Amino acid sequence: MSTDRDDGAVRQGGTQLREIPVREAIGLRLAHDLTRIDPGRFKGRLFKRGHLITEEDIPGMLDIGKEHIYVMELGEGDIHEDDAACRMAKALADEQLFLSAPQEGKVSVKSPIVGLAQIARCVVEEVNELGDIALATVKNHTVVRTASPIAATRAIPLVVPREKVEQVERIAACYREKHGCAPLRVRPLRKLRAGLLTTGNEIYYGRIKDRFGPAVEQKLSALGSEVAEHIFAPDDKDIIVNRIQYLLQKDYDIILVTGGMSVDPDDRTPGAIKAAGAEIVSYGTPMLPGSMLLMSYMGEVPVLGLPGCVMHDPYTSFDVLLPRILAGDRIERQDIVEMGYGGLLGC
Repeated sequence: MSTDRDDGAVRQGGTQLREIPVREAIGLRLAHDLTRIDPGRFKGRLFKRGHLITEEDIPGMLDIGKEHIYVMELGEGDIHEDDAACRMAKALADEQLFLSAPQEGKVSVKSPIVGLAQIARCVVEEVNELGDIALATVKNHTVVRTASPIAATRAIPLVVPREKVEQVERIAACYREKHGCAPLRVRPLRKLRAGLLTTGNEIYYGRIKDRFGPAVEQKLSALGSEVAEHIFAPDDKDIIVNRIQYLLQKDYDIILVTGGMSVDPDDRTPGAIKAAGAEIVSYGTPMLPGSMLLMSYMGEVPVLGLPGCVMHDPYTSFDVLLPRILAGDRIERQDIVEMGYGGLLGC
């Protein structure tokens, strides 16, 4: 944006910002928020846009290095940073999301629920190509908590050309018309009842304590679902097949099979899942940890073979796929392929 100075005034397009020494600004109103930064302790708004300056305010302004303030005369073709951020957020966000009050030219878009963020990356990039404005978001398919921000809109200069904001509104409207939803939204997670089958002679015969069950139960519970039944099987393919079919007959929403997922000769789980009648989407994912996960379906019921890392690693391929299943997605081969980008979480 072009900026010209003339006799103490700064002109940005049709807007004029007149620079006034703070000691002469008593009785005037601030054109924008003033920020105070106390490293390691505080960063935030000291004075709000529109604040009527009093004599008592002067020391505080000088303490944050403000020797001058702006008095603004907004041009017809310009929008103040706060108003620009508000308009962009309203255009981009689903109506179920809620927006923060503008502060320092920024508006946060927050989730009203625990859910899965749906972010149209193409829209994010198109908006940020415009210049003078910014749209920052979480990654697509991120699990967000209640009141967590999923995005923020921001104006870079103090005033933004009206046309830039209107372009954002057109981009958002075009996306809504084409896809039937907003570029920024949060999908609720369904509450599913899981059937859990733990395999392995060492657990079945009581040689070691089962650690898989508690780990899986905790992951499901954190997302609002539950393990409805937990059963066990030795390393016997026929028995594992029988147990999987038993869980399927109980009409559980998802079946999780733990243990026996490696290439060792004693590990029977992948073959048993296939023999039980599952349609295999992928045995293996391009993600570490979690590369040995098996994704399959028996009809509409997801059946997952979980590798050992699920017991001890806080975030694996299971933690990527589970929220999407809870949100109602049917996992396809392409979804697995795309997990490789950014999938190196540990070695």
